Formats: sequence, structure tokens, C-alpha cells
Amino acid sequence: MSSYKSLTYLPEGQTELLRIEYLDQGEGPVIVILPSLARSGRDYDEVAPLIIAQGYRVIRPEPRGIRGSKGPMKNLSMHDFGGDVAAVLDHEKTGPVLMVGHAWGSQPARMIAADRPDLVCALVLVAASAGKLLPGSKEKPYSRLRAEIDGAGDMKLSREERLDCLRKAFFAPGHDPSVWLEGWFEEAHYAQSYARVNTPIDDYFSGGDVVPILDLQAEYDAVVIPKILKPYLGERVTEGIILDAGHAVAPEQPQAMCDAICQFARNNNYWRQN
Repeated sequence: MSSYKSLTYLPEGQTELLRIEYLDQGEGPVIVILPSLARSGRDYDEVAPLIIAQGYRVIRPEPRGIRGSKGPMKNLSMHDFGGDVAAVLDHEKTGPVLMVGHAWGSQPARMIAADRPDLVCALVLVAASAGKLLPGSKEKPYSRLRAEIDGAGDMKLSREERLDCLRKAFFAPGHDPSVWLEGWFEEAHYAQSYARVNTPIDDYFSGGDVVPILDLQAEYDAVVIPKILKPYLGERVTEGIILDAGHAVAPEQPQAMCDAICQFARNNNYWRQN
């Protein structure tokens, strides 16, 4: 595994420097992967080499509060989390990238596409809750299995209690949830949850106005209410499914996740031209 790079930068209008760590591997058109709630980009250690083998460069920024990424953690919005990724891409002079956001990561992915459309040519939203529901729904956005999602990384719970949370919220039947017992970052969990609740959904819901979107759902995802984006955003959205996977996706079906991302990349006009 390549070592981390790091970027220290001062966001506009702020007084405290931030340090963002990121993995940067491979050569070719750039694919960026943003991780799930309170999780690290290292969750894609199996997926990234498979994408690289198909001719792409993969960048995995670590969100603030995870591994070596450090900065203010209070009262953050999706604009802040998106801005950290944008700073990495500006530093690397990537130009437009294909932005992959897994679960919570789909929210800052869409935020970047809205705030910095010059940096995003297409979006892949993996196991992503849309943040809105269809008219007439009695559910609330982001509400399914909230206790289990929060409990999975709660170190105050017993191992068996956490395994039960992981089983219910993250993994398909017959898959081993213990692979996600480690790798949780409590401070990031609170900061990212705060940003989700306190950023207006219309700031990021549509991921800007132009870029194509792959809404890539998992067959056994118990968290996500599926098929929301296309009714709102129309032909911009292609729907796909990863079989035999739950909300975690990457540790369950790394090859299928890779193949879906790369196929979408090849089908997209930007990638054919570059």
C-alpha cells in the first residue's frame, strides 16, 4: 500500500490550518472515493487496486478526524467536508474527476459537485440515501436503522451488541460483519452527523445541475430507501445494483463495486474524451 500524502491549507475566511491526508495511487483519469460515516478511505483497500488495474488513478482523502486528517471539528457543514476534498484536488491539479461517494460519503460528493462543478465530471453514489423521499412517504430521510448505524461504532457497547448492529445495518445475509468491528472514528462520527443534520438538503441533493449520476444500490441494503434520485433528477441518473451486498458493499463485493464504477466511467462522454 502506498504511503499517505498530506496537504496543509487554510480555508478561505478561517484562521486555523487544516491537514488532510490522502492516498494517491495509479495513473490515468482520476477517480476519487469518499468513505462511509466515521469510516476511513482504507475501507477500499481491495476496491482501489482493482480500479487502478483498469487504468485509473485513485485518490482517497481521509475526512477530518480520521487518521492524519486534522482540523476544527465543531459546527461543520457539508460545505466544509466538501471543501477539504476540493483543496486536495486543487493541490493535485486533477481537473474534473469522477467522484465516488459511499453511504455518508455520497453527501460531500454531491456537495463538491454543487460548490465546485469545475472539479466533478460525474458522480457515483454507492449505497447512498438520497436525503429526500417521494411524495406521500411517511418515513423521514436518513432515519432507517439509526440506532444500529450509531451502535456499530460505539465502543461502549459489547462486541456482540456491535456485531448485531453491523449485521442489521451493514451486511447482507451470510456475510461476516466482524470485518467492520475496527476502523471507527468517534469524533468524525459526531462531526459528520452534525453536518448531515445541519446542512440544508437542497445545498447538495442534486449534485449540481449537470453531471451524470450512477445511483448504485446494494441488493440487501437495509438502510437506504432506493430509487429516489431518478424521479427527482430524471435522465441524469442511471440506476444500478450490486447483488449479494448490504450497506457496507466494499468488503462484501469489491470486484462488483469496481466493475460498476469503471463501466460507468467508460460510458461517460468525459472519460471517452480524456
